[in-house]
Amino acid sequence: MNRLGFVAPPIIVGLCFLAIWEGGVRLFDIQEFLLPKPTSILSALRSEWAGEIGAGRLTNLREAGFETGKVAVIGLIVGVVVGSLLALATTRFRLLRESFTPLAVVANATPIVALAPIFNAWFGITGATSNVAVVIVVVFFPVFINVARGLTEVHPNQLELMRSYAASPTTVLREVRIPNALPFFATSLRLAAPLSVIAAIVAEYFGGPTNRLGPVITQNASFARYDNAWAAIVVASALGLVLFGLALLIERAIVPSGRPIEID
Repeated sequence: MNRLGFVAPPIIVGLCFLAIWEGGVRLFDIQEFLLPKPTSILSALRSEWAGEIGAGRLTNLREAGFETGKVAVIGLIVGVVVGSLLALATTRFRLLRESFTPLAVVANATPIVALAPIFNAWFGITGATSNVAVVIVVVFFPVFINVARGLTEVHPNQLELMRSYAASPTTVLREVRIPNALPFFATSLRLAAPLSVIAAIVAEYFGGPTNRLGPVITQNASFARYDNAWAAIVVASALGLVLFGLALLIERAIVPSGRPIEID
């Protein structure tokens, strides 16, 4: 019953929004090339999901969603692993933390559209490597910053207790710092999961294989098939929601209480 109460409000709001969208387009006679009706987008989604390639179509939405999802997931996994490991290293070595953290913050401000063309020149425009690299960079920074914060912002009483037991730095890391960082890691994962899909699609606008959501959106938009373009956007949104849902499941598994334990 509690789950139904949690899920029902956003579903009701979403259905009302779609109904207002549909009614507004019909009532004000808005042209399809400006704003397609939800029913038109749903129809395009059905026809394009597994449609045969041809007649100007690069790929169907099922293949495009799978290929873009693969880029997003690979980049997400690598970015999370690298960001977490480097956060551990900067926590262990103060000089590395003081020198690398400011650079990470500055690099995090670099827009995706500036990275994609550079990575295409470095890794090639025909393969998936450059797109994956963009996702890795975008995912890396929120994970690194949040995990590093969780590892360092430990309650002083916890550290004092470990010192009283003459615990080694490795023991403190394992018993205090990592458990304290788990909620921060979960938060970063919730941020990074949908960001990985956004980064993958933006990177695809600048090059790479054509059987992905980015080229599908741009191709359909260029031919004024906006219902098909919106259908591809729906697939991208669904992909982001799936990854976000997986991040929530991971958070529930590793942080049952939702926050670190503090010693008063």
